[in-house]
Amino acid sequence: MPTKQTTLNGETAIFLRVWDGQRLTPELARHVLRLAFSEEDKARMHELAVKNQESALTPEEVEELDGFIKVGDLLGILQSRARVLLRDVAIP
Repeated sequence: MPTKQTTLNGETAIFLRVWDGQRLTPELARHVLRLAFSEEDKARMHELAVKNQESALTPEEVEELDGFIKVGDLLGILQSRARVLLRDVAIP
């Protein structure tokens, strides 16, 4: 399944180019759909988002928030692909 690389950059685009060479199986798709941030990570993301709105992030926190955003974007893309595969498998 080709990706639209023009809208992605950095580590996410690189990983998706590697991922495109792999076959997503229904079993792996179901596993990908179970992946999620921990409650601790969700709380930290919220804390960083609030500080970001107040323009109060340190350079290290900016980098940390950017990391959460990149991982969230990547997870969203992979889960979208997983849902499409499982939908297509279920359609006779």
